[in-house]
Amino acid sequence: MKIVVLQGSPRKNGNTQFLVEGFKEGAEKAGHDVEIVNVGNMKIAPCLACEYCHTKGNGECVQKDEMQDVYKKLNDAEMIVFASAVYYFNFTGQLQNVISRFYCKGTMPAKKYALIVSSYSPDVYSGIVETYKHIVDYSNATDVGMKCINGAEQKTEGNHKMMVEFGSSIK
Repeated sequence: MKIVVLQGSPRKNGNTQFLVEGFKEGAEKAGHDVEIVNVGNMKIAPCLACEYCHTKGNGECVQKDEMQDVYKKLNDAEMIVFASAVYYFNFTGQLQNVISRFYCKGTMPAKKYALIVSSYSPDVYSGIVETYKHIVDYSNATDVGMKCINGAEQKTEGNHKMMVEFGSSIK
């Protein structure tokens, strides 16, 4: 299966990247093709709500930025993983921009989704989980799992093992 991980944290070598690498390791061991797209470091503007995509654009966004590359990767994805740090009760702004740009397509072709989020605080996930569930439902897709990791030290052998197991469990 072709899995695209939308890694939304702008921190290179941060907690989210560490968790995503473990997931990738496990999913590749299970025979999947995994591509991590570091959208946290890409220049992607938010949706302008200009409606070009729904009037003149035939589902194409009027903005020509790095999201065009992301669309190409998502067109081939059978599964999308949203991976994000949680700074203030939601996806990073960078990943929110990507998600808002799904608007022009309506839904993505992928029929499976997963969520990987990390934060220092333990009680900040309810908003992001609800948003994720709505995206999965709207896409008529299947949620294959959510991992919400918290604590001061997330780069542990235990978390790495858990993420490898999560990736390996993908069917």
